[in-house]
Amino acid sequence: MLYLIPCQLYDGVTNTIPAYVLEAVKQCQVFYVENERSARRYLKSLWQPMVIDNYEWHTIHKAEPAVMQSFIRSLQAGKTVAILSEAGCPCIADPGHLLVAKAQHLGFTVKPLVGPSSIILALMGSGLNGQQFRFSGYLPIDGAARRKTLLQLEATVQTTSETQLFMETPYRNDQLFKDMLQCLHPETLLCVAADISAATQSIVTKPIHLWKSSPPPLHKRPVMFLIGRY
Repeated sequence: MLYLIPCQLYDGVTNTIPAYVLEAVKQCQVFYVENERSARRYLKSLWQPMVIDNYEWHTIHKAEPAVMQSFIRSLQAGKTVAILSEAGCPCIADPGHLLVAKAQHLGFTVKPLVGPSSIILALMGSGLNGQQFRFSGYLPIDGAARRKTLLQLEATVQTTSETQLFMETPYRNDQLFKDMLQCLHPETLLCVAADISAATQSIVTKPIHLWKSSPPPLHKRPVMFLIGRY
C-alpha cells in the first residue's frame, strides 16, 4: 500500500488536514519525504506519541536509482509506505510522481489523501475560469524570458479564456509582480493569492491597472499568481 500524505501549506496550520490522514499515518512504516526534518516535525504535530526513530525515512530528491530501489524493496516487502510533500499535496508541483509511477507500474495500491493544495484553493478563491486552467509552475528566472512567457500566457487567456496559474520563489515575488505590471494589458485580471490557509491569507483579483495603484507586500510570502478574464 502506498499512501500520498498531504501536508500543511503554512507552518503550524494543521487544522486544514482531515482527521483520516492521521489514521493513514499510523499504518505506515516507511516515509519518503521532500525534507526529512520538516516532515518529522509535521507528523509529530499531528501525532504527539509518534516515536520518530521507529520508522524508516528516505529523502526523495529526484528519485535517484538508490532511492527508487529502496522504495521498490519496501513495497515488495509488504510494508505500508507514505510519500510526503514539503507543503500541500504530494506530486502536485512537488517531487514524488516518479515513485508513484513505479508503484502503479508494479501494480501496488496507491491511495491519495485529501488535503490543501495552494493551486486549487487559489483558483477557487480567484473568481477566474475554473473549467479551463493551466499551471505553469515557476516562470523563467531571466527577465527577458520571463516577460516573454507572461505575454504568451496572456495571449492564451485572450484566445481561450483559460486561466493561467504560476508561482515564484518568495524572495523573487516583487520582481515578477513588477514585470506583470509593466508588460501585461491594463485590463488583464491578476489574482494574487498569498499566505493561503494562514491567518494573513489574502486572495484578491483585479485588473492590472488597479494593482499599479496599490501593490501588495509580497516579499518572502508564499504566493500563487493567476491571470485570466471573467
